[in-house]
Amino acid sequence: MYLPPSFSESDLSALDGLVARDNFITLITVRDAAPVVSHLPVLYARDGGKVELCGHWARPNPQARHAGPALAILHGPHAYVSPAWYTDKEEGARVPTWNYVVAHLHGELSTFGDADSLAELVTALSDQHEAAVGSDWHFEPGRDDHASQLRGIIGFRFHVERIDMKFKLSQNHPIANRVAVAERLDASDREPSRTVAALMRERFPTGAD
Repeated sequence: MYLPPSFSESDLSALDGLVARDNFITLITVRDAAPVVSHLPVLYARDGGKVELCGHWARPNPQARHAGPALAILHGPHAYVSPAWYTDKEEGARVPTWNYVVAHLHGELSTFGDADSLAELVTALSDQHEAAVGSDWHFEPGRDDHASQLRGIIGFRFHVERIDMKFKLSQNHPIANRVAVAERLDASDREPSRTVAALMRERFPTGAD
């Protein structure tokens, strides 16, 4: 990933926030010199600088036979930025751009298929997302019709070895431009745009807004 120093983020609490908003990843591996891609919900755990993701594939997914190097991408909010919003749009000859947040997690995949571990994973994932939508469905491994579904999946653990986070939030602009862009995004009817505005403000110098 192209990562200019202005947009590089190293505080892992920013990664925590990114996952809390959306724990759905793009998982990329290589097989026979070609990329293999899956889109998956995951459980996220961090202990200091140690990060691990857990999830599962459908058993027929070719990626479910992969163990080894992988890349997980977490896509954060993004928003178009019009040059008309900048306070120095004329003298700066400003052009359109896009503000966005993304994290690339590089590491090693290992797989598992035992029923107990799969049941624990499915229970944790479903409980997390059922609570988020105000529902109460619960995976019941003691039920034969539920337990039998585990034969259709393969679990994985992704041990993260390197984290690259890009928070492109107009940090390369004068503060007046940053404030003006945040105000326009905050007025948008798109929730991701308003989230980008909030992330921009978190990175303003004290007293700038």
